[in-house]
This record gives sequence, C-alpha cells and structure tokens, in this order.
Amino acid sequence: METVLGFDFGLKRIGVAVGNTVIRQAQPLTIIDAPTNDAKFAAIAALVAAWQPARCIVGMPLHPDGAEHDMSVRCRRFANQLYGRYGLPAVLVDERYSSAVLNQRRGERIDDRAAALILQQYFDDSADAHSPP
Repeated sequence: METVLGFDFGLKRIGVAVGNTVIRQAQPLTIIDAPTNDAKFAAIAALVAAWQPARCIVGMPLHPDGAEHDMSVRCRRFANQLYGRYGLPAVLVDERYSSAVLNQRRGERIDDRAAALILQQYFDDSADAHSPP
C-alpha cells in the first residue's frame, strides 16, 4: 500500500487531499493558507513527514481546448519543487473541470475538495496507480 497526496495549487491557497493505492479513494485533507512560499512549503513538509507519501498528484489547469496557460506553468513548477524538495515523484493530472464539478459558491473554500477530485481522477484514470512510477 502506498499513500498518495493530491494538490490543487493556487497562488493564495493550496488544497491537499490524501488517498492510498489499495482503497483508491481520495479524501480532502487540508487547505494550506500561508502568507509566504516558505510557510507554504513548511506546511507541506509537515504533511509529507506525517503521511510519508510515495508520490504526489498535482492538478494541471488547462484551457478548454487543452492548451496550457500561465497557471499551467506555475503548477508544473510546483510539481518540480515537490520533487526537488522532498524527492517525491509528482504526476500532473488535468484539472480543467474540478472546480466546476463542485459547484462552488462565492467565497466558499473548496481547495481541499478540488484536490480530492484531482486525486480521485488519478486513481480512476490510472491503471497503474497502485504501482510505483
């Protein structure tokens, strides 16, 4: 069994979800709402230490036609930082419709639930989600 953390990266907040490769069910975990990048990565380091994931799944925002945009580049950079800082493989998953699925209401904090949708999509779409990359 491997634990997997899912991330919905945003400039203000980062949603986090957790799941494992046996049950293959994602659950919202927390929302990181820290004022600086250092504080955000300190919170992520604490989660990595507590959960000891085998890999991370990062939502990759794309335009409806599949083209990348500015946030795509930032999410790719975030995934690379997860690998660089913690040695964890990071898999990018298309998150185009994750927030829309949640029917968010104005001001509602859904980042952790969006992360859970991203992680669940990884489990559902990956035939090899149970084995190391």
